[in-house]
Formats: sequence, C-alpha cells, structure tokens
Amino acid sequence: MHFEQIRFETDGTVGVITLNQPKTLNAMTLAMVKEINQALDQCESGDAVRCVLFAAEGRGFSSGVNLNEAAGDGMDAGKILEDHFNPLMLRLRQLQRPIVAAVQGACAGVGMSLALTADLMVASRSAYFLQAFRRIGLVPDGGATWLLPRLVGRARALELALLGDRLPAETAMAWGLINRLVDDENLLGEAKVLARSLGDGPTVALSLIRRAFWESEENTYPAQLALEAKFQRQAGKTADFREGVKAFAEKREARFAGR
Repeated sequence: MHFEQIRFETDGTVGVITLNQPKTLNAMTLAMVKEINQALDQCESGDAVRCVLFAAEGRGFSSGVNLNEAAGDGMDAGKILEDHFNPLMLRLRQLQRPIVAAVQGACAGVGMSLALTADLMVASRSAYFLQAFRRIGLVPDGGATWLLPRLVGRARALELALLGDRLPAETAMAWGLINRLVDDENLLGEAKVLARSLGDGPTVALSLIRRAFWESEENTYPAQLALEAKFQRQAGKTADFREGVKAFAEKREARFAGR
C-alpha cells in the first residue's frame, strides 16, 4: 500500500509507523490519521507483526494538529475529534500488540497524546513535550486530560496544560513520563531494541498485560483481582506459556511464537 503522510515497514516482528511530514514537524492531518489506521490494519492482519513502533522523520515527533487544515470559519473542533482522533486513540488503547514510541524534538498537542498511548517511550535529548492548546484558546485533547494526571500527577499535569510551557526530556524522565533518555543519534536504534524485545515475546500475554494496566485505572481492587484471574486463565492456555515453562526447566531462553 502506498502512503503519502507516513511510512510503514516491518522490521522482523515489529511494524514501524513513521510520521513523514517533516516540513510541518509532522503536524497531524486527517489524511495522516487515516493512513495510521491503514498501517494498523496491516499490523493486525496476521500474526507477523507483534509490536508497533511509532517514529517520526525530521526534527520533531509531531507539532500537533495541522492548524492550516483544521482552523477555519465554522470549524467544529469537537466533531473532528469525535470522527477522527478519538477513534484512533481508542483503537490504540485496545490494540492487541505492545506499542513503543521514539520521540525527538517537538512532541506537542495531539501528537503528544499519540506518544502517550505507547507502553514504552524512548526520547532523545532534543525532545520536549508541550501541551500547546492554551496558546490557541483550546483545551487538551486526544486523551491528554486522562493520561497525563495518571502519568505525572494532577499538579504537574495541570501545570503543563494551564501554562503551556515546554517540558524538556530530562525533566520528563525525572517525572516518569518516559522510559529511556538517549542521545539523538541513538534514538531509533534504542527504540528498535525495545520493540524487537517485545515483538519476540509472548504476544498474547503482553497484550493482556497492557489491557490489565489500562483497565486498572478504572477498576476497583476486587474487580482488578478478578480481571487478573480472567487474563491469567487465557495466558495459561497459550503455546507460549508452555514454551516458557519448558525453557525454564531446560535452563534456556524461551522461543516465543506469539501464540
């Protein structure tokens, strides 16, 4: 399939989705959202792709929504979210594959929300995170008001949203927003190492792990215990569980097939 706003390629068990509009710092358009969904369709079409890596071309991960496309007389910003961005964010939450994000330069607006859906985030030293909405008289979207308080706490999340100041990568690391901080030249390589580790892992179990953590934010403790039992029952029926137990007994690395 030919893409114009992104690139999509496979690297072993990893599906790499690269935002590819560097002239606009990968500002997100409706066409880009559509192409991301098409790439995700390919990732989910079989069992070859077992991890998704989001990366970006150029100096920045994403500057947010492309305002030249979105802004205009009579624009209904809420409808754009309801019809395009919200379905993508919900799809990423429910994706049955772990997600890694490799972030450099600007990671702003809904582009930041996209990165926050990743299970593991690697950022370069040039990266900074920005809730730019207040600068143009809008509110955070793409799930940022749900994700950020749970990742960095209410006080810090409100500071980012109300003041609209840049959050440097070093501070993001100290706050626990990202998992790895690397030199710019090592960004994609480090992200691919993590993605390959996940892609070569027990895919069903990893999918259930990410679902369990997502749902834990809304569950009571008893409900979460019940969910763990349900998911453990599913994981315990997989070929990867049998392989893991066998490898443990044989004192070797497990060779997971993702089933």
